[in-house]
Order: sequence, then C-alpha cells, then structure tokens
Amino acid sequence: MTSFVGRRQELEDAKKALAESRLLTLTGPGGVGKTRLALELADRSRKAFRDGVRLVELASLEDGTGIAPLMVSALALPDQSHRPALDKLLDHLRDKQMLIVVDNCEHVLEPAAALIADLLREAPSLRVLATSREPLAVAGERVCAINPLSTPSPGDSHNPQGLDRFEAVRLLIERTRSIVPEFTVSAENCDAVVQLCSQLDGIPLAIELAASRLRSLTVSQFVDRLDKRFQLLTGGDRAALPRQQTLRALIDWSYDLCTEAEKLLWTRLAVFPDSFDLEAAEAVCGSEGLEPDAIIDHLDRLVAKSIILTERSGEKMRYRQLMTVREYGAELLAESGQHLALKRRHRDHYLRRAITMVGSWCGPGQAATLTEMREDHANLITALEWSVSTSTEHSAGALLASMLRYHWIAGGFLSEGRLWLDRILREQREPGAERAAALWVAAWVALIQGDRDGAAVYLHECKQLAAELDDPMLEAHIAHWSGLRQLFSGNLPASIELFRHAIEVQTAAGQIGPALAAQFMLATAQTYNAQTEEALETCRHALGLGSAHGERWARAYTLWASGVCMWQLGEMKPAKQAAVQALELQRDFKDGICIALSIELLSWIAASSSEFARAAELATAASTVWQGLGTTVAAFGPHIHHDSMQTAARIADALGLKNTFVGERRMPLTRDEAIEMALGEGGPGPSPGAKESPLTKREQEIAALVAQGLSNRAIAESLVVSPRTVGGHVENILTKLGFTSRTQIASWVVNQSVSA
Repeated sequence: MTSFVGRRQELEDAKKALAESRLLTLTGPGGVGKTRLALELADRSRKAFRDGVRLVELASLEDGTGIAPLMVSALALPDQSHRPALDKLLDHLRDKQMLIVVDNCEHVLEPAAALIADLLREAPSLRVLATSREPLAVAGERVCAINPLSTPSPGDSHNPQGLDRFEAVRLLIERTRSIVPEFTVSAENCDAVVQLCSQLDGIPLAIELAASRLRSLTVSQFVDRLDKRFQLLTGGDRAALPRQQTLRALIDWSYDLCTEAEKLLWTRLAVFPDSFDLEAAEAVCGSEGLEPDAIIDHLDRLVAKSIILTERSGEKMRYRQLMTVREYGAELLAESGQHLALKRRHRDHYLRRAITMVGSWCGPGQAATLTEMREDHANLITALEWSVSTSTEHSAGALLASMLRYHWIAGGFLSEGRLWLDRILREQREPGAERAAALWVAAWVALIQGDRDGAAVYLHECKQLAAELDDPMLEAHIAHWSGLRQLFSGNLPASIELFRHAIEVQTAAGQIGPALAAQFMLATAQTYNAQTEEALETCRHALGLGSAHGERWARAYTLWASGVCMWQLGEMKPAKQAAVQALELQRDFKDGICIALSIELLSWIAASSSEFARAAELATAASTVWQGLGTTVAAFGPHIHHDSMQTAARIADALGLKNTFVGERRMPLTRDEAIEMALGEGGPGPSPGAKESPLTKREQEIAALVAQGLSNRAIAESLVVSPRTVGGHVENILTKLGFTSRTQIASWVVNQSVSA
C-alpha cells in the first residue's frame, strides 16, 4: 500500500461532515484522489462503527443493474437465496451501525443514488461515504469537493530543502524514489520540479504517472515535453496552461508516447471491465495490426509506462487498467469501429474458456480452474451481458451461462447464476440444445437454493425439449437433477432409480464428471434409505474412479457422503476421517456447500461421542458458513435436516439452551477460518495466564510480516498469493484488533512475543 500524502485539512473537514451527515460524497475530477482520501477517512473512522467498514467498488459495472448484487457480494451477504438483492441488503443493514464506502458512482449515478437513498431510509444507523465526479443529489447529502494537492508557484523563489512542504512535490518525491531511489530535489532541478507539479495542477494520478517516466527522463526533459503536449491540447500559446480536462491532457500525452502498436493494444484492452491475464489479451486483442505473439512485448511496455497495472495471482500475473485509462481507451475503441468485433472476441474467448472448464473438469486442475474463473468473474458477467443484450447472440449467451455451471455452484455465485440463467431463458426462446442446457443448469442452481418448485418448472420444459432433440445425454441430465429433486423432497426410492439411470448413461458416454456427481448423490439417498452397504460400495466405486482421473471436487462430496453413512452405522472414527479429508480438499476449492455439510457432520460425530462443547462449536461454525451461503441445511431435504435438528437438540439438552451455541460470541468466520477451526488448526491453545489470539494462523503469519515492515505486495510475493488477498487479511487483522494502522499491528506482535 502506498503512503498517504497530505490532505490534512480535507481529512478534518470530511471527518466532521461524516459525523454530521449520514451521506458524505467526495467530489472532484478524475485522478484527484477521491478514492484514496475516502479509504483513509474510513480507516481513521473505523472505531466509530460497531459493525465495521465495508468497501463497494462500482468501477467494473457497465450499468446500474448490477449495483445491488455487487453490494451483496462486497458485504459478503448470503448469495444463494432467491430473494432480490435489495431485500437482502435491507434485511442485513437495518440494524447495523456500519460505514459503507461506495466508490466510483459517476457512471451509474442515478441508480447508485436511488439505492443509497433506500438503504439510508431503512437503516437508521448506516452511514455512506461515496466518491463521484458529481454529487448524488440525495436528500441530506453533504458534499466535500476534493481539490488538487498544493503546488509551489512558478513565479516565486524556492529553496530545494523546503520544497517538500508542498503536497504535490512531496508526492512526486515519494513516488519517484520508489522507482529511482537516488532521486532528490536539488538546486539544478528545483525550478523544473516546481514547473512539473504546477503544470500538472497537483493531480495525484498525473503526478504518479509522471514519476514513472522519471526513470528514463530528467525532470527538465519531462517538463519540456509536457509543455509541448499541453500546447497541442489547449490550442493556446506555448506558455498557456490547460484549464480543462487536465487529466485527459495527461492521458493524451501518455498515449502519444506509445508506439502505434501500443496505442492499438491500449485501445483494445478497454474491452476488459476488470483484470485479465496474458492469454485473454492475446486471444481478444491479437488480430489485424497486432500479432498474438507480439502482445506480451507491447503489454510489457504498457506496464513499464504505468498504463497497465499488474497483480500477482499465485504463479500467474494479471493485468488491469486504472478506470480513467480504461475510459480513455473505451472512447478510442468506440471511435475505431472495432467495438462490436472486440466485444464478440471477448465473449468468444470466455465462452471457449468456460467450455474448456467443463470439458477438463474431471481432472487434477479443478481448483486452479475454479480460482481462475473467480478472478475472471467481471469478464464473464460482461460477456453474458453483451450476449443477452445483443439479439443475434442469445444462443451463445445461453451456452455460456450453462457452461459456467461449476462457477455458479462451486464458485459461490448461485444467486447471480440464477439471475443470468433466468434472464437468458427469457430472451432465448429457440428450442435448441443451448436452451435445454440452460434449463437443467438452472434446475441444479434452484435445487441448491431450496427452490424445488422452480426446479420442477425448468425440468418440465427440459423434458419437452429432450423429446424433440433425441439426445440421450440430455435425458441423463434430466434424470440426474430430477433425482436430486426427489432426494431433497424426501422421495428416496424414486431418487435412487433416477440416479442409477443417469449414472448408467453418463458412464457409457464417458461423462465421468457428471457420473461422479450423481454417485455421491446416489450414496446419500441410499444411506437414508437404509441401504448402507450399497451406499458405501457406491462411495468406494466413486472414489476409485475419481482417483483414476485426478478428480477432487466430487471426491470431497463423496467423502462427506461416506462419512454420513459411517456415522449412521456408529463408526465414528472413519466417519470423522472422511469429514476431515473432505475439509482438507476444501482448502483449495472453498466450496461453501461442502464446507458447511462437512462441518455439520463433524458436529454430529462430536455429539454422538458426547463431546458436546466441541459439537456446539462446530455447529456454530457450520451455521456461520450456511448464513454466508444464503441457505440452510433444510434446503438439502428432510433427512439431512432431521439429523441436524436432532443433533442441535441433543447439544441443547446436554449443555443447556443458553450455552448451546457457545461460538456465537465469536466474530463471523470466513470459510478458511471455519475450516481451520473444524480441523483443530485455529492455533494452539492459550498458555496458562495467556490470552488466546483472536487471529487465525494465517492472520498471525501476515501480522508478523507486517511487523517486519513488509508491504502488502512484498507479503504477497513471500506467501505466493495476490496483494488483494493480503489486503483483505490485513483489513481483518485491523478489525479484529480494533486498530487503525500497521504500526499498531507491529506493536501488538512485539507485545505478543514478549508475553509469550
């Protein structure tokens, strides 16, 4: 994270305004630092909000329809229920004392303003801090106009030693030293530094982009070139300063420094709404005028010129543009006449990626593929949006929506998946294979949400299409999800018959992935139908078949199913081993459904072993995960629900009602934290007289690295994770410890070491 420079008066004014009004909007031109100031203000105000501070970034949205779902995701609210996103927000926030930072409202101004007004009206203790290029025009809104950083006057005499009292100069020095460590303001370059900061109007983004050029230009060379460029843009005399669209002038200048190939790539990259990888850039942008093999060289130059930013995801690099840079490219793309072709190439690339995901799903790369799809979520939604809104592309959109089945189910986007499947089914009325696939995938999603009636509607139409298409695999899919509907409805014999038929056809067709999914569902039905030997045999067969293909997602569910069966047989040790193995697999997948089911099972096992305190803790953890999914164990049918409720009753009877869920006083658990707790890895127990750490093992590890003075990027490289992931952990650490700075974290780490 970069240092925060200046803005003392703006911070004081904004903090006072936020205390007096429930809606504060920071306004100003692009690049002036509204977002950075909002985040700093939120960080310094954190202690005033009992339920914390949350950030909602609207930059990736192309229109206002996705604001509420995006806010649901940003607040980590339940995703799988079928209720409208606005209802979820209102229910969650109604009694919360929370600050929500809503960033980049200007391109979705009216819908953002309407949503914020609704939230403030229904949630009396909620406050909103928004950033926008113009006010939201909502009743009660306070507006703070954010001005450029202070700059020295070119007409005055300046001493190099005191020049950093101006915020713009201080920012230039700090950012340049991160690239050129020996940079300093001297008698030789003092006047040029004054000219540079003044002519850039103290715009932080402009100054930061300028700093990146000082590795190859002196300040004087930069100023000479900048003056020429500004003259061309303003049309005035050589001494005139630009008075309008200063940031655009800077971006124009940056654009003019690029080669023709770099300009073309910059323009085409505007089709990506968020981060992307090299393969996507090559596939989407590598056409006439840009050879795919040359994309890496041009992209590297854009990175070097700070036009494109990078972020590491494991061993893979991802790229993204600042919003203003992307907007500039989008204007050029619209003028180029290539917009439609690029949109189609973008959609086609992510459609191919989704098809590849399904085709290679039954193999060792499942977890990595799922992570990749999560990272590409904004691109996938943009591809769907274009397909749905373009009349000639509905069939391709239906195919894409159905091919994202594992992204919706295992990736944790069920509510959004249901939304897009329903939308494409309304638009795409052609009775073909694409519609049929979208129907049975929609049925799957609906069943996991607990909407069995909705699933029945999808399956009914799918059966009608199957009769016309004469497709055995389609009939197998219908049998598969009809079987799950029967299982969730409590009709075990019917579900067993349907699962067997589906497995037979799927296996004969070489569709091992679907067959493995049907087998763990069959084993569950057999278990509750008192066919425990058959259930264990089904599990053994599925585990063996999956191992032969390197499959692990269905394996985790199969282990859970076998654990349930062994628990019913009174075999507690192997049942626990199975549940533990399932959770260990979920370290990579983070499939909330399997995590919740497996922790539920561990709670049942603990209760059956008279370990009621442990059972209560596990039940609490499972409940936390269920809440995060937007569903409950009841959605999975009367038999599983009965076991869950019966176990809860036993715990209540053993511990007393008020002590049943002993973990409810804990902070809500992330999925990783829930797994750690369930596996007994939440950290060693406290030593005599010592306080138990409120941090997870991973958070303790990151806190130690923060104490060493490492930045988020350096920590990310050390742990081989993304800087965004590290930032999330640091945010959690600050929240749990009630701190507002990294220095406080460092002091806490030292104190912990001393007390140990």
